[in-house]
Amino acid sequence: MTAWRVDRPGPMASGPLVRTREPVPAPGEGELLVRVLASGVCRTDLHVAEGDLPVRRRGVVPGHEVVGQVVHASAGFAVGDRVGVAWLRGTCGTCRFCARGAENLCPGSVYTGWDADGGYAEYCVVSAAYAHQLPAGYFDVELAPLLCAGIIGYRALERAGLPEGGRLGIYGFGGSAHLAAQVALARGARVHVMTRSPRAQELARDLGVASAQAGTPPEPLDAAILFAPAGDLVPPALAALDRGGVLSIAGIHLSEIPALDYQRHLFQEREIRSVTANTRQDATDFLRLAGEQRLRVSTMPYPLAEADRALTDLAGGRVTGAAVLVP
Repeated sequence: MTAWRVDRPGPMASGPLVRTREPVPAPGEGELLVRVLASGVCRTDLHVAEGDLPVRRRGVVPGHEVVGQVVHASAGFAVGDRVGVAWLRGTCGTCRFCARGAENLCPGSVYTGWDADGGYAEYCVVSAAYAHQLPAGYFDVELAPLLCAGIIGYRALERAGLPEGGRLGIYGFGGSAHLAAQVALARGARVHVMTRSPRAQELARDLGVASAQAGTPPEPLDAAILFAPAGDLVPPALAALDRGGVLSIAGIHLSEIPALDYQRHLFQEREIRSVTANTRQDATDFLRLAGEQRLRVSTMPYPLAEADRALTDLAGGRVTGAAVLVP
C-alpha cells in the first residue's frame, strides 16, 4: 500500500513527509483493518510533521480524520461497514480521570497519527472500541472533517459555556471553526468571525454569521473560541469579552501568550479554558447531532499522492474549509 510517513520533522519546505510503499498492516485482537476512503488534513497533522509536537513514534503516518470501510472485522462491526477513526485511540480505562468520564485527560491516552499510524495511507488499523459509527447523508469527504475538526469544535463550544442566544466570537476560520459556527448558529447564537482571510470571511458570511472581519468584533462577546494557534490573539480575545465571558482555546499547540493585564483581560470574572482532545462521548454526541442537523462541510479534496502539498497549503493558509485526502 501507499503511505506517507514523517521522516524528519521540520518546516514543510524541508520535506518532512516521505511517500512509501509497504505491506498492509495486520490487525491485532479487538482491532479493525480499515480501507481508507477519505482522510482529513488537520492542523494537528501539521504540528506533528513540523515538530511543534514532540515525536511520539518515529516515522509515524499522520492522519486522524479517517473514513474507512471495514476489511477485517471485530466486536460490534462487520466487513463492509463504514466507520470513523478519530484522534483519541486508546486510554487506560482505570485511572481517576477515566473513572469520572474525563478520558481525554487520561495520562495513558494514545492518539491516532501521533502514537500510532493514521490515515495518510490506503489502510489503517484501529481498536473496535475506539471506532465510530457515522451518520447517514454525507459523502466520505464530508464525513472526514467531522472526526476531529467537528468533534473538537463541538467540545470547544461546550467549554466556552455560550448562553442560549448569546454572542460568540470565533478567531480563525478553518475546518473546525466553520463547523462549530453552524452548531452555534443553530442554537440561536449571534456569531462574529475574526479572520484575515478574505475567502474565509466570505465562507463565514455565506454560513450566516453576524459579521466577519480582520479586526475586533462589533459588540461585546459572551464567549469566544480561539482556533488559530496564535498566542498573541489571547489578549484581544479576552478584552473583547463581556463580564463573565469565557475564552475557549481549541488547539493542541499555541504560540507564546503575551503578558496579560488583569484589569483589561481577566477582571470581572472573564475566564480562559483550554481544550484537551475529546472523549468518545463527545464524538458520539457530535456525530448524532450531525445526523440530525445537516451540516455544510466545506472541503478541498487532494489525491493521497499529494499529501505533502495538502499540508503545505494548510501551512500557507491556502485551504478554505477542510482539506481531505482521497486515495
